[in-house]
Amino acid sequence: MTDLTRRTAFQLATAAGAGAAATSVIKRKEVTTFVFVTGSNGVASGDAELVLRGHRTVGVSLPGHGPEDQLHLAYQAPQDLAKLAVLPSPMAGVTLDDYVEATVDVVRRVSRYGPVILVGGSLGGSTITKAADAVPHLIDRLVYIGAYCCTKLRSPAEYLETPEGKTSLGAAILPGVVGDPRVLKAIRVNWRTNDRKFLDAAKAAFMAEGTEGEFLALLNSSLPDESLQVSSADARGRKDAWGRVRRVYVRQSLDRVIPPALQDRMIREADEATPGNRFEVFTVKTPHAPTRGAYREITKILDGLAK
Repeated sequence: MTDLTRRTAFQLATAAGAGAAATSVIKRKEVTTFVFVTGSNGVASGDAELVLRGHRTVGVSLPGHGPEDQLHLAYQAPQDLAKLAVLPSPMAGVTLDDYVEATVDVVRRVSRYGPVILVGGSLGGSTITKAADAVPHLIDRLVYIGAYCCTKLRSPAEYLETPEGKTSLGAAILPGVVGDPRVLKAIRVNWRTNDRKFLDAAKAAFMAEGTEGEFLALLNSSLPDESLQVSSADARGRKDAWGRVRRVYVRQSLDRVIPPALQDRMIREADEATPGNRFEVFTVKTPHAPTRGAYREITKILDGLAK
């Protein structure tokens, strides 16, 4: 073989190898994306442990829920409660439809890369239900983590009026409300108060089993303002849309905000509405705001759903 022939063969082999490498780069491996919708006063966040296990996670930035929109000097120490009580709220007029629109936008974008598991906690359950109504074909599973799932009754507010809901300790936040919700058109809670009575009541409601450090971390990561309209909005899913998406419920057995009896009622009513597509139910021993240890159990459940 001449030097020219050797050189030509080498160049052809190299080009073929490069082409194969390019093809392997272009071929994108499908991965599951977990899309998280926060509950009241929460910020967009994913789950680092799920990423370490090979999945993608993204939190939905709900309208008005940006810390940069809600945090003011009046909320810092020393606090100016008089000013805090009258500052305009970025949550004024924000509706469940607005939350759903933001969520559907994220679902559409990530669905190009593989299966989508849409996860909602607490009030976020309303959002994921209505998102499933909008794009059922883009969602592989819905996961409710101690969350509202409305079927027979129209809204979370109505479910809290049931016998199962009346044992909720969610009203513990009321002494922390700052300003007039009717004027602000939003509910503003001073999570950074040092009022011991309020803090003890809030901890008992949201994270009685957590350490003081875990509880204070929860408060300091919570936004002061929440929509006045979302909890009373019609959050029922349609049987021909939401009703055909596979769904999972993670029961929080120590929950004192959405009590287990209320969670069970919502699971039962949803199953009755779509008997051919019943909830897959898991139970985790955790309060409404999961402790670090309890959340590890929830992560294991989520990881298992993607396999």
